[in-house]
Amino acid sequence: MGTPVQVQNLSAWFGERQALESITIDVPPNHATAIIGPSGCGKSTFVRCLNRMHETVPGARVEGTVTMGNINVYGNGSSPVEVRRKVGMVFQKPNPFPTMSIYDNVAAGLKLNGIHNRRQLDETVERSLRHAALWDEVKDELKKKSGASLSGGQQQRLCIARALAVEPEVMLMDEPASALDPISTAKIEELIYQLKEHYTIVIVTHNMQQAARVAEFTGFFLMGKLVEFDKTEVIFTKPRDKRTEDYITGRFG
Repeated sequence: MGTPVQVQNLSAWFGERQALESITIDVPPNHATAIIGPSGCGKSTFVRCLNRMHETVPGARVEGTVTMGNINVYGNGSSPVEVRRKVGMVFQKPNPFPTMSIYDNVAAGLKLNGIHNRRQLDETVERSLRHAALWDEVKDELKKKSGASLSGGQQQRLCIARALAVEPEVMLMDEPASALDPISTAKIEELIYQLKEHYTIVIVTHNMQQAARVAEFTGFFLMGKLVEFDKTEVIFTKPRDKRTEDYITGRFG
């Protein structure tokens, strides 16, 4: 099942430049939460802070608290590896391992975690590909075809299957459909809809229609600050802040 994510006073920097300023947000479990806002407003930095990827950038630092269930993500003794095991991440551009087969792409994280039992690997690969709505398209060529030989939309679903294989509780998606055609985009959105039953999903999107279609909650970011966070329908129909309304109606952004 998904785990709630609680963020309190989260600030982030790249060297001297502050990218996020005191963000407080409660992401509910087993729902999709969309993060919207103009380019450069801190959306991607925010999701990268949730699984401690922000700190992999030289000179980057984070202050504040992020808790997932009973894990204090930035607490003393908390391991980034352990955090990332609980938090799957899917990026804007599909990034399958090009030299690996479809099967090995999905199994990669399991093998890193020391699982080499063939039956367990087979079962997890099949389950993950089914969850990612890709199994029927690739089941006959699992070990013959490389991940890179698939179409863009299939590659993105392969990356989702790879993230699901290690059984995370939270799935972060950074513009997962922005590089895809409309049919592939619809498949990814349908998939997000199904995955909410099992996971907590945070999706960064510049596509407001997409946010309205897939997410129950939406946060609007502007210049590193969270302007407003509410149920998606409220954000899109009755926002409390004039800046949210201006962005949604296309006056800027």
